[in-house]
Amino acid sequence: MRTGLLRMVGAATVAYGAVAAYRPDWLARPVGLVDARRETHPYTAAVLRPLAWRDAAGGLAMLLAPKGPALVTATAVRIASDVGDAVLFGTAVPGRVRRAGAVVTALGWAGLTAAALAARPRDRTAPTQ
Repeated sequence: MRTGLLRMVGAATVAYGAVAAYRPDWLARPVGLVDARRETHPYTAAVLRPLAWRDAAGGLAMLLAPKGPALVTATAVRIASDVGDAVLFGTAVPGRVRRAGAVVTALGWAGLTAAALAARPRDRTAPTQ
């Protein structure tokens, strides 16, 4: 487990989640969940805000959880959330290109997080050259 990388993913997730909760357009526009004037309908914003708060809370858990089972659990929740987002956006986002972009982005974050979880920590006792 690469704790430092997991903490960085957590911090980025907190920041993005908080901004997207405050401004759901940050999430709605890239995935095409806006009207012809590129504005987010209030109902769409109401549905996206809980996803953003979920991301912020999950990222905060990754940032603050002690190393060990708590961090592994927080990370697993983050990965499951990203996979769930990929499924949701893969069925709800209009347009093939936007849909593919949303799915690839969500799965990319899940993959990065899973890789950091699965990676071995650096051996700090090995001599450097």
